[in-house]
Amino acid sequence: MKTFQHQLWGYQIQLPEDWEHKQFGARDGFASDLRAFDPDYQGENLAQLMILGQWNSLQQPVSELWQSHLGKVSLMLGAKNLASAPWEMAGARGLEAEIVLPKKKPQRVWTGILEHGMLVLSFLALHWKENREEIEPVLSRTIASLNFLSGVNDLQQTDFGFPLPQEAESTDALSIVPDIPDPENWLAFQTECSPGALQAFYTRELPNCGWQITRYVPFPNTGDLPFARVLMNKDQREYSLGIMPGGEDGQVGSIVIKSYSK
Repeated sequence: MKTFQHQLWGYQIQLPEDWEHKQFGARDGFASDLRAFDPDYQGENLAQLMILGQWNSLQQPVSELWQSHLGKVSLMLGAKNLASAPWEMAGARGLEAEIVLPKKKPQRVWTGILEHGMLVLSFLALHWKENREEIEPVLSRTIASLNFLSGVNDLQQTDFGFPLPQEAESTDALSIVPDIPDPENWLAFQTECSPGALQAFYTRELPNCGWQITRYVPFPNTGDLPFARVLMNKDQREYSLGIMPGGEDGQVGSIVIKSYSK
C-alpha cells in the first residue's frame, strides 16, 4: 500500500501500490488504470474511486447535501432504488448507499458522504459487477483507511512563516484588489484551488505554523462579505487574509494578505 495525502482538504488514504491518482477539477480520482475514467472504457480494469471535497461554511445538514449528491449521481448514471444507510468513518458521520443501476448496465456503484466539521467528502466507487469478489475488498480497504489530518507534510512558507499551497504563485495584489490604497503592505498569490479548499487549508495549517486566528468569516456566508476573511497575528504583528473567489463560476481562489504595523 502507498499513502496519498491531500494537502488542501487534509485527508489521507492508503492506496494499492499499482493505483494512480488523477485530478478532475475539484475531484480526485484513483484507479489502477487511468483509462478507466474514460466513459467509453470497456477494459477489465474498471475499478475506480472518486473523492470530492466541499467546504460547508453555511452548515447545511449533511442529509440535505446527501440528497443533492444522490440527485446528481442518479441523473448521471440513470440510477434507481437509492436506499440510504447511516455511515461512520474516521470520526466522521454521514450516509452511504449502493446504487441500483438498470439491469443492462454491467457496473456496480457505491456512494457515500461524510461530514467532518465544515469539511464534507463525497465518495463514488465503481467497478464491473463480474469483478465484485476481487475488487470490492480493495475498494473497501482503501476507503476504510481514510484519516483526517491535523496537519500535512512539506508545506512551503513565506519568509515570515505564512503557509502556502504548493500550487500558489505570487502575483500583483492590485490585479486581485484593484482599489487598495497601500499595495506596499500587501502580498497576493494566485492558485488553481477552490475557495473552499483554501479555507480548509488555512483554518487547519495557520495554527500549526504559529499563527493565532482571532476572527474567521467563512465564504459563502449569511452576510454581505463576498470572500472569506481571516484576522490573525504572529510575532507581535497583525495580518488579514482574504480568500477571494474568481475564475469561471468563482471556483478558483486567490490569496491576499495585508500586514498591519503594531
